[in-house]
Amino acid sequence: MKRLIALAALAAACNPTPKMTYPDSFADATTGDTLHGEFVADPYRWMEDDLDPKIRTWIDAQNTVTQTHLAAIPYRDALKNRITEIWNYERIGAPFKRGDYQYFFKNNGLQNQSVLYRFKDNQEEAEVFLDPNTFSADGTTSLNNINFSEDGTLCAYTISEGGSDWNKLIVIDAATKQQVDDTLVDVKFSGIAWFGQEGFYYSSYDKPEGSELSAKTEHHKLYFHKMGTPQKTDALIFGGPEQPRRYVNGGVTEDQQYLIISAQVSTTGNELYLKDLKDPNASLVQVVSNMDNTHRVIHSEGRRLFILTNLNAPNYRVVVADVATPQPETWVDLIPETAMPLSASTAGGRIFASYLKDAATQVLQYNLRGEIETEVKLPGVGTASGFSGKNDEFELYYSFTNYVYPSTIFKYQIREGVSELYKQPTVDFNPEDFESYQVFYTSKDGTKVPMIITHKKGLKKDGKNPTIVYGYGGFNVSITPSFSASLIVWLENGGVYAVPNIRGGGEYGQKWHDGGRLMNKQNVFDDFIAAAEYMIDNQYTSSGQLGISGGSNGGLLVGACMTQRPDLFAVALPAVGVLDMLRYHTFTAGAGWAYDYGTAEQSPEMFQYLKGYSPYHNLKPNQNYPATMVTTADHDDRVVPAHSFKFAARLQEVYSGTKPMLIRIDTKAGHGAGKPTSMVIQEQADKWAFSFWNMGVKAL
Repeated sequence: MKRLIALAALAAACNPTPKMTYPDSFADATTGDTLHGEFVADPYRWMEDDLDPKIRTWIDAQNTVTQTHLAAIPYRDALKNRITEIWNYERIGAPFKRGDYQYFFKNNGLQNQSVLYRFKDNQEEAEVFLDPNTFSADGTTSLNNINFSEDGTLCAYTISEGGSDWNKLIVIDAATKQQVDDTLVDVKFSGIAWFGQEGFYYSSYDKPEGSELSAKTEHHKLYFHKMGTPQKTDALIFGGPEQPRRYVNGGVTEDQQYLIISAQVSTTGNELYLKDLKDPNASLVQVVSNMDNTHRVIHSEGRRLFILTNLNAPNYRVVVADVATPQPETWVDLIPETAMPLSASTAGGRIFASYLKDAATQVLQYNLRGEIETEVKLPGVGTASGFSGKNDEFELYYSFTNYVYPSTIFKYQIREGVSELYKQPTVDFNPEDFESYQVFYTSKDGTKVPMIITHKKGLKKDGKNPTIVYGYGGFNVSITPSFSASLIVWLENGGVYAVPNIRGGGEYGQKWHDGGRLMNKQNVFDDFIAAAEYMIDNQYTSSGQLGISGGSNGGLLVGACMTQRPDLFAVALPAVGVLDMLRYHTFTAGAGWAYDYGTAEQSPEMFQYLKGYSPYHNLKPNQNYPATMVTTADHDDRVVPAHSFKFAARLQEVYSGTKPMLIRIDTKAGHGAGKPTSMVIQEQADKWAFSFWNMGVKAL
């Protein structure tokens, strides 16, 4: 393909440009908070009120500045066109059986939302079951969650409008596809758990009046909706002011015998409850009475519950509990803890133990006696997922991917332990042109950290290659290899892509997570900075061609690193970031993140620690910050856009140089999930164009 980086980029880098003019952000130095006796100014506090008429005017004005800058990049459209070419391939999800049908998601290539199809074994062609592209004219309404009754005759699903976490829930007859119940509204952070055809359990908060972005959502509640009755009569099962929990989820075991309730006050650690649904006089039984550890029921068989837990096992183990005495002191190990972090699922009367070995997947198949039957042979080093199914099934489907291996579906015969290729996509690139490999580097305190580096074969290590280092580093989330069509365009044009598995994640279990939270959070930033320095020291790139990227907690990562080491980076791309660490917990469900972050109110020490790295509070005049494009969305009610608004406004205020300090704000979009394909492609093209241009990359 033609190389896209024009000499115009070099000319732009060499020629002085005037300081950009930004919209007035109406700073008010008198606003702020007094915390532990210290006043902390918050001059852009007004931006937290998304109903203020000024905010819409400000958004439009900022988008105009940003789009003017992006439109002047001569190869922006060429990048978008090439991303579109590669993106335009048929993507099929792993099939799953419900009732008489096999269901699967498929996207023909550029559809804004993937379509749910179904077929019977004797059908030659699949039929459309649900097409989210018909939910709205602009593709911004997405299918968010779906579940079928145990016999497959009823289907309940939730839809998100404009990217909001507040969903609507709809029930249809699976045979006729016709709606059979009232639409439930204001459903948030919810599963759908059917009990026969009688009804289902779901979760939500009381929806705040006024702004949905500035109000806390604290008391999550589990309800039971009985089919044919109004939502206002739904029975409260658990939660609310009498049982204040931030996250409550209910599930029903496959045999329809037990209701399992998980209750949390933060993103880590949960109580566990069960109820015998076959006994009308049964009450809730508390299985785990504290939130010090994380537990999940993965299977039941008669009176036995199979639980995945990190109690006394930081890397997790699978235990068996008797429902008569299900408390932890009676648990018996089935799959003991190992040196590798474990997740587990079941299908066909087997347990599939998925381990992380240096951030790549390894899967072992166990029987219900805890005996290893086989290792699932994967096609390479990467990420495999989908090892779940009904207890009576003989086969399942799983997917495998890595940075240069598009997500491919395999059919797995459970009894034989044999995989076969089911669906492999045809993508407009040659994987043999690229290489992806793992290295280990040393962080500031001597910790060894793994990192996967991907680039074209034959790359010349001359310190001049445009490079993006991407990271997350929080909430026990493991960043594992996955394919991205837009990444291929970066690589085709000589780009290097590096993903370090920094502390705060779950790549090496709870110890790795703990090493990057609370007053260990600086380790996360040090790990990321050390990754960038490794890329420079080993001649992949230089500071003038180095960018950093991350979203959500990863947006915090980028914001903290660009304020701590502005000299190290040419480009910063903080996306939907948590950027005000003194007030994050006052918005929507943000208080649930305190397990990782702590809060400014909890102690003077925690306040000073948070203030010491909070990106919004550490932007200072006379700093040569990297060219920055903050990205967010006006309907993000998870990490509210006020974080990004305030950070961008402050950055534009203090920076006196000529590099662009921009904010790109999607409208009718949320935190990311369900965003239309067309919107995703345009955003990624803009990020690559902005990065290449502001790295001053020569023609390759």
